[in-house]
Amino acid sequence: MGNSYAGQLKTTRFEEVLHNSIEASLRSNNLVPRPIFSQLYLEAEQQLSSLEAGSRADNEEEEEEEEEEGSESSSPPVFYQMKPPPEGCCTTDGFCQAGKDLRLVSISNEHIEVPSGFLLVGAKSPNLPDHLLVCAVDKRFLPDDNGRNALLGFSGNCVGCGKKGFCYFTEFSNHINLKLTTQPKKQKHLKYYLVRNAQGALTKGSVICWKGAEFRGRHSSSSTCSSTLFQLPESSGLSGSTSSEPLPAANPSAPAGAQQTATAIDHISSTAAFSSAVYNGKESPKQQLVKNNLSALTRPSVLGTLTNSGPPKKRHKGWSPESPSSTETWNLQLNPQAPNRIKNDGGSLSSLPHSALVGPASSLMVGSGEPVSVPENLLKICKAKPVIFKGHGNFPYLCGNINDVIVSPLLYTCYRNSQSLSRAYEQYGASTIQPISEEMQLLLTVYYLVQLASDQVPLIEDLEQIFMRSWRESHLSEIRQYQQAVPQTFPQVPSQIAPVTSAQLPWLAGLAASSCNDSVHIIECSYSLAEGLSEMFKLLIEGKLIKTNYVVIICASRNRAIDSCIVITGKYQARVLSESMLTPSDYQKEVNYQLVTGKVETLGSFFSTLCPDGDIDLLLEKFYQENQGHISSSLSASVNKPTALNGTGTAACTSYEIERHQIRPFQLAVAQKLLSHICSIADSSTQNLDLGSFEKIDFLICVPPSEVTYQQTLFHLWHSGILLELGLEKEHLTKERVEQYVMKLDAEAQIKFKVFLQNSMQNPHTLFVLIHDHAHWDLMSAMHSLYPQAELSTGLVDRLLNCREVKEAPNIVTLHVTSFPYALQTQHTHISPYNEIHWPSSYSNGVDLYHENKKYFGLSEFIESTLSGHSIPLLRYDSSFEAMVMALGKRFPRLHSAVIRTFVLIQHYSAAMMAVCGLSQMKNYTSVETLEITQNLINSSRQCPSGHGLMVVLRIPCTPLAAVAYERLYNVRERLALEDNFEIILGNPNSGITIGKHFVEQLKVWQKIEDVDWRPQTYLELEGLPCILIFSGMDPQGESLPRSMRYCDLRLINSSSLVRTTLEQELGLAAYFVSSEVHTEKAVVNDVLESDPEKLSSTDNEDEEIATEGSTSEKRSPMKRERSRSHDSASSSLSSKASITAFCSESSPPLIAAEDTAKSPHQVLSNSAEEATNNYERQKQKVDKGAQTTISKHLPPVTEQLDTKQNIKSAQISITSSSSSPFSSSSSSSAPTHNSFILQTSQCSMTKASKQPPIVFLPKLVYDIITSTDSSGLPKSSSLLPYHSVMWASSFRPLMSKMMTCTEQSLYYRQWTVPKPIHMDYNNRNEGRMDTFHPRRLLLSGPPQIGKTGAYLQFLSILSRMLIRLTEVDVYDEEEININIKEESDQYYHQPGDMWPDLEAFKKMPFDYTIHDPKYEDASLICSKLQTINSEDRSMSRRQEDMYTRRQTTRMRLSKYAAYNTYHHCEQCHQYMGFNPRYQLYESTLHAFAFSYSMLGEEIQLHFIIPKSKEHHFVFSQPGRQLESMRLPLVTDKSEDYIKSPTFTPTTGRHEHGLFNLYHAMDGASHLHVLVVKEYEMAIYKKYWPNHIMLVLPSIFNSAGVGAAHFLIKELSYHNLELERNRQEELGIKPQDIWPFIVISDDSCVMWNAVEVDCSGDRKSDYTWTERNVSLKQILQHIEETPNVTHYALIGMRKWSSKTNSAEIKEPFSCCHVHDFIMLNVDLTQNVQYNQNRFTCDDVDFNLRVHSAGLLICRFNHFSVMKKQIAVGGQRSFHIKSKVSDTPVSISPAQYICAPDSKHTFLAAPAQLLLEKYLQYHSHRFFPLSLKNYSHPVLSVDCYLNLGPQIAVCYVSSRPHSLNISSSGLTFSGLLLYLCDSFVVASFLKKFQFLKGATLCVICQDRNSLRQTVVRLELEDEWQFRLRDEFQTANAKEDRPLFFLTGRHI
Repeated sequence: MGNSYAGQLKTTRFEEVLHNSIEASLRSNNLVPRPIFSQLYLEAEQQLSSLEAGSRADNEEEEEEEEEEGSESSSPPVFYQMKPPPEGCCTTDGFCQAGKDLRLVSISNEHIEVPSGFLLVGAKSPNLPDHLLVCAVDKRFLPDDNGRNALLGFSGNCVGCGKKGFCYFTEFSNHINLKLTTQPKKQKHLKYYLVRNAQGALTKGSVICWKGAEFRGRHSSSSTCSSTLFQLPESSGLSGSTSSEPLPAANPSAPAGAQQTATAIDHISSTAAFSSAVYNGKESPKQQLVKNNLSALTRPSVLGTLTNSGPPKKRHKGWSPESPSSTETWNLQLNPQAPNRIKNDGGSLSSLPHSALVGPASSLMVGSGEPVSVPENLLKICKAKPVIFKGHGNFPYLCGNINDVIVSPLLYTCYRNSQSLSRAYEQYGASTIQPISEEMQLLLTVYYLVQLASDQVPLIEDLEQIFMRSWRESHLSEIRQYQQAVPQTFPQVPSQIAPVTSAQLPWLAGLAASSCNDSVHIIECSYSLAEGLSEMFKLLIEGKLIKTNYVVIICASRNRAIDSCIVITGKYQARVLSESMLTPSDYQKEVNYQLVTGKVETLGSFFSTLCPDGDIDLLLEKFYQENQGHISSSLSASVNKPTALNGTGTAACTSYEIERHQIRPFQLAVAQKLLSHICSIADSSTQNLDLGSFEKIDFLICVPPSEVTYQQTLFHLWHSGILLELGLEKEHLTKERVEQYVMKLDAEAQIKFKVFLQNSMQNPHTLFVLIHDHAHWDLMSAMHSLYPQAELSTGLVDRLLNCREVKEAPNIVTLHVTSFPYALQTQHTHISPYNEIHWPSSYSNGVDLYHENKKYFGLSEFIESTLSGHSIPLLRYDSSFEAMVMALGKRFPRLHSAVIRTFVLIQHYSAAMMAVCGLSQMKNYTSVETLEITQNLINSSRQCPSGHGLMVVLRIPCTPLAAVAYERLYNVRERLALEDNFEIILGNPNSGITIGKHFVEQLKVWQKIEDVDWRPQTYLELEGLPCILIFSGMDPQGESLPRSMRYCDLRLINSSSLVRTTLEQELGLAAYFVSSEVHTEKAVVNDVLESDPEKLSSTDNEDEEIATEGSTSEKRSPMKRERSRSHDSASSSLSSKASITAFCSESSPPLIAAEDTAKSPHQVLSNSAEEATNNYERQKQKVDKGAQTTISKHLPPVTEQLDTKQNIKSAQISITSSSSSPFSSSSSSSAPTHNSFILQTSQCSMTKASKQPPIVFLPKLVYDIITSTDSSGLPKSSSLLPYHSVMWASSFRPLMSKMMTCTEQSLYYRQWTVPKPIHMDYNNRNEGRMDTFHPRRLLLSGPPQIGKTGAYLQFLSILSRMLIRLTEVDVYDEEEININIKEESDQYYHQPGDMWPDLEAFKKMPFDYTIHDPKYEDASLICSKLQTINSEDRSMSRRQEDMYTRRQTTRMRLSKYAAYNTYHHCEQCHQYMGFNPRYQLYESTLHAFAFSYSMLGEEIQLHFIIPKSKEHHFVFSQPGRQLESMRLPLVTDKSEDYIKSPTFTPTTGRHEHGLFNLYHAMDGASHLHVLVVKEYEMAIYKKYWPNHIMLVLPSIFNSAGVGAAHFLIKELSYHNLELERNRQEELGIKPQDIWPFIVISDDSCVMWNAVEVDCSGDRKSDYTWTERNVSLKQILQHIEETPNVTHYALIGMRKWSSKTNSAEIKEPFSCCHVHDFIMLNVDLTQNVQYNQNRFTCDDVDFNLRVHSAGLLICRFNHFSVMKKQIAVGGQRSFHIKSKVSDTPVSISPAQYICAPDSKHTFLAAPAQLLLEKYLQYHSHRFFPLSLKNYSHPVLSVDCYLNLGPQIAVCYVSSRPHSLNISSSGLTFSGLLLYLCDSFVVASFLKKFQFLKGATLCVICQDRNSLRQTVVRLELEDEWQFRLRDEFQTANAKEDRPLFFLTGRHI
């Protein structure tokens, strides 16, 4: 095939087509121009397609054979285009190209020479169906009698012209002019053996049995892969250049036997979960494996000329059927004489290792075809284990050295996921929108791999996003059309982009790969992937893939699905990807194994060869011996001297402070958000949390099993004071007590948790908050542990927090707290999206929401600092370190990169320490970054008078490696005598902190600790300690780091585990708070003081320059900013070049410049070194130029007296010199001593460190991911898989966006991620219904180290306060007013201990007219003759200044007998409230109830809403169910569980806050309670109180006051009493026996109290009393049992006050005003009505009418009612506003009245309300003489109106026989006639005496009535009127204003 002409692509043709395509696209209107490949190849296909039917005129036998071969008739065969034959040759059918006849009929009698080992066979030509063409073929390539053992490939001769050595059947078929339209295959065209008959003539013999080969079509290990597509340039254009010499037969090997193959097939059929898809539903895999064995496509040879990948290849080098072993094959050496031949490879069948098969259930990689043998020593030869990603279709078995390859199903899963359209796109219709095709998937994968840089690693997430974008773009028009409302029958829209076919796929892939400098290599094969894999292994062994990172193997043919796989051969990529497949447990095991078995010793010995002066340890020892005395003394002086100074107090550093617990505005805001979520759970109708039933808070905080985190949480808890605040502990806290509230999730956790659960069960009235801190840490399912032999703590969170007891306990709320909530935001999460609380953003639209004095630096701020425009990038990578690691990785392929990285970094630190201590030659063995860190660490403590220093965090996740690093660094420090200079701390999560005694003493001095045994237990307590903290553990577990941390070295983090949570939590270690004012201090920073003279680069000023202002000052789009070029500060390092040299292959030429060679003891020998060198040359000039400006810019002001030039010169020397002494300092540090004290603050490194975020060093791979962003500006890390135990629900998911809020991100993850079986939420599935959410589970998320612990502790505090607040209520607590006006009497009518009033004694009690209720403090005093003298004395003592102050309240704990509002939910009153499922909202009925009332002159129609559960209180007519009456009990009825009096509660505007839940107040007793509501509020009240009876007032009363409600309640009740008397009279009951009382209660009565009097004293007058809370049931039943109760008209009780004295209750009953909660006898008060017009004081008015009618009003002084302060509704719901404009304008009461007919602004308010309010504030305008004239009150006839506190009134009734005060001797200062009726006559008024000049005010409904009243009452006889004295309320005419007339007494 490789040497034939068919399908050859000429360069000129390609260029022509390319040119035409570009031109067409420019001219075309079509959006998608015709692709090049379709122009090149499709036209030829279309021309040939018409020939297909005719070209297959074969006989029946052939057709049968094709059926057996398994060719599917549904898919057309692959078209084949012959190359044009050479000019002048013969093309006649039946003749060869030399013109010789080959037809059997013609040459059957001719003598034909047949070489030894060859046979004559007959070939079928499609154009000569009746003829056979004679050919000579090597019998080794023909099958035996069983159809087996034919070698793949071909070797044949032409019997016509005698030409020999045809190695390819394609080539041979062209020579003999078969003129095929399908792929040339020997199996198809070589049909019969030819034999000579008895006459010696050739005849057709037996059929060649190709069954075995057909079977191998899918199971072949030796490939007929079209390897010709990778031709070398010199042979690509040649036609017959194949070597013709005989084939050598060197030690071949046989393919696998039939039995083994059959076994494999059985295995396949049992495991092939997707066989139906692969095999098109045929009967069994054994029968399906044979597909159309068409020869390899010719088209890929075009790619071959483009990719130039190798010589023509065919697998028939040296095979013989006798080979004994299948494994010996790989011991063969390639024949150097046959460079264009590739040996075949056989091998025994071997299943893939189980680990390679792990994946989704349907992704089992079924091996098919003959096995592929993995070569021996593959790892040794290639220096990396290739990673094979299974793609589409079948995957062959691997056998042999399978430990040297890794197989992953990850790509297969990605492809499969991308094939399944998500439900989000189903709306568009399956017919229109199809998923992305397999061919397009593979092509896009190749495009993606091509554009990857050599140091980049492919990411599945990237690929998924590419698929998604491609799919969306190709279906954009359909999606848009479906998004616009289109009819259902929408026709299919043909896509404008021609789909890629499997035939075109290899071409396009090769075309894409042609531009990548061989980074991506394409192998196409025709039978199965086995061919391509064998080919790839061979190329690897030959070293021909040295520059190739990715090999894409494609097995594509037209009539079947494609097979593909991708092999990662790049050493770096293969290493990263293979390591990323290790679980955390396997990772640790692997590293441990390498350490334990001593495999790392080769690494150590290699390091020791690097140093030119010998082993580093020998150097250290030598240095130690030479400098022991000198160094130690100088160092001890530098360290200990400051401490001494500190003792004397002369020069101590004053900047040291450890932050104490304080709540920041952010934390308070978050705590309040948490509280509001708790309240919303409680307020919902689901009854999942009854906050009202809890009295206190308890809690347990669960933390990961890190000792430091545990101690840190204890520390926060102790200092927060929360335990004392919640009342959980007493004053003297001990650590043991605090530990009860924090639980480490370790082996002992279950005991503590069991105690917690027991407490929760035993204390149902305590709300237990279970706080799961660092909640993303262990989400393993208790059922599926990822680590079979893991410690007990694995899956502990699931076992404890998800146990049934926690889920079902109604008093446990679980709060998950984490910085990385993604794993708790899956499709199966327990947490409702409504129960998520996200840390608020500090800015909104540029406004600072919470003013804080510190700025938080988190991930986004660190990324921001890497953008250009910032002085210093806070995120950096170390290129020289990375180059060293990469070079070593190639040298030591078997070592895990974590081991290599750790050893290299420790070497760097060791060398840096040595360099700083004077061994300057060691600078060449470290990197600039490490040197900078080490210099600043060692020098930091010497720059502060107290010895404060910096912390360097060195993160080493693997604990064994951390131990190795600790030991090594510790030894180096000891040898360098630095043990008192800085500490090295090994931070192990399972153990506490261990530091040296010297440093403990320093910390105790700094922190002023006197405890002898004190040791630091948290990293926060290491503030200011110069140290290297080796931070180990696979994941950080919530440990906080001190502000003195300056460097966070993350170069050793596991960069292969690319999961969002993992990356972000590592970077979270560096999260930091800096002072927001820090930018103002920038000028003061002293750079030269701190920087070491030996720094080699411009990093001197890095410690000082800060990027804090960056994120606020620079808000340009990230798209417009470049990355800063200074991240890779190592590229400017001379030493980095040297350090690279040692690790590179010896074969590369030296690349280092001559001038640099002298400085470096080695040659630079690698590509990475070349890059570093070039970078160095570029940046060297920048450094040299920049040194002068850098230093002069940062000189401190204090050194101005020094010679500045000298400074600069000296500083320049200090930077460029490489031989100065280790402790020499720059000249500015030798400033005069008198300035040193001024400088000390800026000298302290710790102070500066705390004012700027730390610098973070990352692995290059992680750095690239963190700093790269997508088109929306979203960091790439955000689109990674969020957590290792979740997976994407679909590859078809929209891209995340930078604009997403936390809530939107949560919803994104909830839709697009699902937990793996190992995740604890895996089984929490219920088809997306809401009941999968746990109702009492919340999630708090916020950035790392931002203060979440403080926030949730504050939340506990305010939750506790709220619970106490919920169990408390503000009640009015005011003394009774006007007590001193009451006449003090020695006469007592009852004994203090009397339970009920004596009727006869009570009748003798005088009525007390005075109002004592404190709410009427600003009401007019009601005078009687008795009070005149006293009131005179009292007139000036009224508390004028207190009149408008807020009424006094006190907070009271709710008792169990309280009345509640709608927010109360508890088990007992569910049914009462109607939230029980049996009482649905619709289960209530509306009933009209009408009665006539003569005074209104019309019939009143009321409506009752009666729930089904309350219908037993009413009587209905039988046929029509009309409401007849409300049932009333008998006076004689007695029952403990029954309240006889119906309770009516008028209410407005208080549907939520009104206290209508009387269940507890009534102590569960049966009672009738009716809410009286206005018509417009009916619906809202019904919604909130579905199980309450409603009495709906007529619509005319919508704007009425409380008087109307009282009026209608009383009239309705009397009417009902009459109906009940009539109804029960028929039952033989006397009318007077029907219970006549009703209760009218305010909607704010909350609790009731009773006084218990003890009269057991010696004297009768002695008694003691106590007041306690009792149930309303007890009080009502007590009153109802009063003897002769029906003789009392009104019964009430005292208003509660804490200031009640004995005198007030000495008389147990009073005859006085009653308010708020009254029992009304509707029978006795039949003729006394409430004034339906009144808004205020209607109860006082009614009391006076009742008394004047001679009826008894009794107040039980031993009972009191507490009134709750409710800020909404009630009288406050009336707002007086202008009728003209809607704008709320403040209107003063003086404007409430106006002159009639004036143009005054009319008000939208009832006339009566305007009247009452005007008189309250401005009555002195009508009654000037009455002002403060209490001896001469205003006479008010038949009504009481409030004229304000400075005017007294005297009430008289005009009714005959009424009780009035004696007016003899009283002179009145005014007369008030309000709507007076016919009982008021002139003679009645003439009885009263008035002062001269007294004023009169007559109020009537209209002006006509006003005049009639004046005439009827003969007022003009004694009163003088003027026209201007007429007024009206400021109402429009339609609002019926009231009219006034005023006059003066003559």
